Amino acid sequence: MTIFKHELRQGRTGLLIWTAAIAFMLGVCILIYPEMGSQMEEMSAMFADMGSFSQAFGMDRINFGAFIGFFGVECGNILGLGGAFFAALLGISSLAKEEKEHTADFLLSHPISRSKILGEKFLAIVLQIGILNAAAVGVTALSVLLIGEEVSLKTLALLFTAYFLMQLEVACITFGLSAFLRRGSLGIGLGLAAVFYFLNIIANLSEDAEFLKYITPFGYTEGADIIADGAVNAGYLGVGIFLAAASVTLAFRKYHTKDIA
Repeated sequence: MTIFKHELRQGRTGLLIWTAAIAFMLGVCILIYPEMGSQMEEMSAMFADMGSFSQAFGMDRINFGAFIGFFGVECGNILGLGGAFFAALLGISSLAKEEKEHTADFLLSHPISRSKILGEKFLAIVLQIGILNAAAVGVTALSVLLIGEEVSLKTLALLFTAYFLMQLEVACITFGLSAFLRRGSLGIGLGLAAVFYFLNIIANLSEDAEFLKYITPFGYTEGADIIADGAVNAGYLGVGIFLAAASVTLAFRKYHTKDIA
């Protein structure tokens, strides 16, 4: 597990910064809820009547004045978008960086198969995403206890599970892309995560564009849907799992036959 440990050591600074930033913003978001509580009912009614803006973020389908509605919209965007960016950065740089930094010749000269290299790199990505989400869950639990709110543990568990799976899907897709890149491109990873986010917003705005939810992993993290239905949409999630598995499989096949520069 030498490569696995090396990847964790190499990425610990980035992991610490992203985890601290997302956990801090989550904590602040939750802790300010009581201060806004007296105004939430009026704000909920106002947001629900804002037409396309309300539809884009699902605020026309949930009670923004209740804590779980507030969490699903405000805090969900922090973990969802922030986590997607982090996962995209991990995935897109995992394989391409070896050629960009001219370390591929050193790595591949050792008696270790390419499958093992890919496997350990991918496991390191999954663990780092898991650490970020574990920290987010811990900060959320502590913050909820501090403000004394009663929440549905099932709904929170569904939301966090959906965010975690979404981040894994983004990481898998960018991991697959990384196998085709020689110089690496953080811009491609961040851009793809942003495109996925905005595709979900477009899908919320028009029924004719609802099919986009099958393309974007943000489709099954929609807080309004999870809170209202009490479940993650199995159809969107199923397509996401297929795309993630196909991307990782493609990465293994491509890297095995790739002429490393």
